[in-house]
Amino acid sequence: MPSQEQRAISEGINMEKYRLKIKELPEAKKEIDRLKSENKKIVFTNGCFDILHIGHARYLYAAKELGDCLIVAVNSDRSVNSIKGPGRPVMNQAERTELLAALQCVDMVVIFDEDNPLQVIRYLMPDILAKGGDWKEEDIIGNDVVKAAGGEVHRIPFVNGASTSDIIKKIS
Repeated sequence: MPSQEQRAISEGINMEKYRLKIKELPEAKKEIDRLKSENKKIVFTNGCFDILHIGHARYLYAAKELGDCLIVAVNSDRSVNSIKGPGRPVMNQAERTELLAALQCVDMVVIFDEDNPLQVIRYLMPDILAKGGDWKEEDIIGNDVVKAAGGEVHRIPFVNGASTSDIIKKIS
């Protein structure tokens, strides 16, 4: 019996098309510059996205609603380990980026290796910076850079009880 992927290929469905959303930073910058030249609003967010959950889904969907193109910057495995500590990430960066790229509301995914996204924000210069409502606006990294360039910062409501740490605790 053929696998789901074999059936999809025989029916002309490219199951890996969403992987094209995963970009290296220079490629992402080029695409963002093109979109901006068409007056498209670029929304940027970032995070570890270690175990994708309902809070992530609601947050990313809401972020996409703020503009035309949602770019998600994902902490590298090294970065997640540095921020979250031993045992993290649970899922590697290839799996995390692929899951995010498969989401319809996500237009582009990049990986960054620093512990915070400031360099990426400066490089890509989005129109809108989105972060979860659990962050105070003044603590959102890059908020000053985006505002100084005439952009906006939006805090998206946090879904209580929906966190990777909570999921890990339930499993343990």
